[in-house]
Formats: sequence, structure tokens, C-alpha cells
Amino acid sequence: MSGTGDNGGTSGAGAYKGGKRRADPRGRHSGPAGESAPGNASAHSNGHAHRDSHGHGHGHGHGPAPDLAVSPTARFALLGTLAVVAVAIVVGVIGLWPDRGTVRQLSHSLAFAAPGVTFPHATVEKVQPACADAGTQSDTCGNLEVRVDGKASGTVLVPVPAEVTHSGLSNGSRVQLQVTPASGTTPAAYAYFATDRSTVLWVLLGLFILVVVAVARVRGLLALVGLAFGGLVIGGWLLPGLLSGHSPPLVALVAAGAIMYVVLYLTHGPSLRTSAALAGTLGGLAVTALLGLVVVQATHLTGVGDEGASILTSTVGNLDFQGLMTCTVIIAGLGVLNDVTITQAGAVWELRAAAPEMTRWRLWAGAMRIGRDHIASTIYTIVFAYAGTALTTLLIINLYNRPLTDLIGTEQITEEIVRSLVSAIGLVLAVPLTTVVAALTVPGPVRVEPDLF
Repeated sequence: MSGTGDNGGTSGAGAYKGGKRRADPRGRHSGPAGESAPGNASAHSNGHAHRDSHGHGHGHGHGPAPDLAVSPTARFALLGTLAVVAVAIVVGVIGLWPDRGTVRQLSHSLAFAAPGVTFPHATVEKVQPACADAGTQSDTCGNLEVRVDGKASGTVLVPVPAEVTHSGLSNGSRVQLQVTPASGTTPAAYAYFATDRSTVLWVLLGLFILVVVAVARVRGLLALVGLAFGGLVIGGWLLPGLLSGHSPPLVALVAAGAIMYVVLYLTHGPSLRTSAALAGTLGGLAVTALLGLVVVQATHLTGVGDEGASILTSTVGNLDFQGLMTCTVIIAGLGVLNDVTITQAGAVWELRAAAPEMTRWRLWAGAMRIGRDHIASTIYTIVFAYAGTALTTLLIINLYNRPLTDLIGTEQITEEIVRSLVSAIGLVLAVPLTTVVAALTVPGPVRVEPDLF
């Protein structure tokens, strides 16, 4: 996993390509040919590397890593630890393999609709205006006149809520109906089920892929492949594993670990820098899982805070809903956790290349200054993402004539708060952890000889 740019060797003067660096009179550290070291940093007596910008720290691992030769001891310690964790993940995948028979039995026990009910598609022929009175039922308002696919002739009037009428449907729009078959003298009943949005969603997905590949090129394409792998793990292993009755936090940790191994090495390449970021990511996942378990127990959350969970309680009796709450916290924080750890590992690599004489402590402190900026922006991302998804709930809270402190303790709101804060704490702690791993992996400080000429 060492990769290009992480050549073997010993730390010290020989840890940098070309041997010792000479001190430039202007404060830049020159290599054998006199070129400035990456980052154009000058190391002052206080050990802080002052840089033209924080660009190196926020590069997210793009571009080749600085050519640092890591000692065999540090290389073995890092890669050996990751190898042990990888074996544990493989054992976890095998040991927690879903019971497909149980999953099939559960799927048959929960019917989506009554026997005989069908869901045909139809084309809108006319959109009637919404009725003035919401409770009014009429043939002249509040209906869609549709032509059902496969129906020989004629149109059908389908009542719809006012919000559907106002959603922009027009002649030619596609909808999906729910049809209850005729029974005796009762004719078949047609009801609105959903608007057919598949075409727009496919176009949006294509646009997303096009933009990612056009801007990020090969790295963006690899990121999409990693994203597809993550979806495969969640849909093909994690969800069936949960339905099989396995421990949700353990299933989530194994799935998250497997996803991170593939995604990080696939997207950022196999190198010691990526390995340091992976180690920090795994540490952050462990902290998030442990804290999630403690907080869910301390707050006495049941994990049954919405309609979907209520349905599961009656069909999947062996599912640990408190553990499922912790599972959601672990999976929800994967993306931002990966982002900050790869940034921190890259910052340490760049700073070491720019200031080879800097002690490990000062190297850690310099990289943490970059990390603090990233922490602040990422926390905003987490909190506002949760606020956006819970906006409807927040509107309802705003209308209730109850003190906010009373409503915060409700199951649904506490779940969102716990998800946000536990994910944020795991993210914040992953930054110093990754920085420590990276600072201990890169070569140690070397003495820079003054240039007398």
C-alpha cells in the first residue's frame, strides 16, 4: 500500500530525496538543484511553518504526494495495524453474513398492498382546479382526468389533494394509480398513488455524473465507483444483516470499515498518506460508535421515532431499535469523516516536505491549525444538513404553543439532536487523531545546514 512517493528508507538526513537540504538566505529550503521545497514555507525559531496560504492543507489529497521516505518501523506499524483491522472486517463480513431465508420470510410477511391491488401508470388528460372547500368532493373540481395504460378506451376521474393539483401537473404528465379490483357489484376503484418522476430523476442523475466527471475527471469517476460500492454494501449486506437480527452497531462498523477501505484507496490511491487518513477514519468511526451507544442509552431513546420504525416493530421483532439508532449515526457521518481525514493527512505530508527540520510536535500543531478551519466549516455542513431534512418538523415546533425545552425531549427531536452532535464529536476528534498518526508516520526532523555562500 505504500504507493508512489512513499519510498522506503530511514528517517533523518537521508529521508528526503537528494539528502540534506540547504538553508536558503531568503528562508526557503532548497533541494540539490536549488529548487524551492513545496509550500514555500520558512521555519522560524518558534517552529511554526508560515505559509503563503492554506492551500496545501485543503487540497483533499489531490495531486502526487511529496516524496518523503518513511522509516520501515513507521511503515510496518501503520500498514500492520490496518492489515489487522482489514482481517477483522473480513471476519465480521463472514460472521455477520445475512440470513437470506429470514429476510425472504420477513418480506413475505409485510404486504405493501392488499391482494389484487395493482399500480398502473396513466397519462393526465385534464387537471381540474382544486375545490374551494378542502372537504368537498365533486366531479368538477379536485380531480385528474387520466387515461390508464392498457385500458382500451375512456378516461378515469381520480381525486387528488389540493397540493397535487398545485404541483404543476398538466396535460401529458404521467402519474401512477392504485387500483382496487372490482368485487361483486362494487366497481374497481382508482386512487392517486404518485407522480411519475422517473424521467426527471434519471436526467438529474446523468447531470450529476457528467458534472462530477467533467470537473474532477478520473478522480471524480473513481469517486462515483466508490459511491456505487458503498451503495452495494449497504443495500446488499447491511440492510439484510439488520433484518437477520445481527447487532446494528456491529453491522454498521463492519460495513463502514469495508466501505472506507475501498473508497479511500480507490479514490486517493494506495499510499502511506491515504493509509494514515484511513487509520484516522477508522478511529473516528470507533469513537462515533462508542459515543452513540452511550448517549442512546443515557437519553433512553427507543429508536422508534417515526412511522417506518413503528411498522418494523410489528414485523421484525428481533431488531434492536436502540442499536439501530446508533447504526444511523455511524453511517450518516461517513462522508464528512472521510473528507477531513484525507485533508489532515495531506496537510501533514505537505508541511513535512516544506519544513523538514520541524519537530513532530510542531508539525502536529501546524497541521491542526489547518484542521481547525476545516472542522468549523464541516460542522456547519453536518448541522445544517440535519436542519434541512428536519425543516418540516421545525415548522411544526414553531407552531406549537409549548416551550422549546419541553419539545426537545420528544423522541423524534432528540433523535435528530443526538445524530447531529454525536456525528460532529466523532468528526472533530478524528482530526487530531489523524494528525497524530500522520505526524508519527512521516520522517522525523532533520538538521538543516546553513548555506555559507
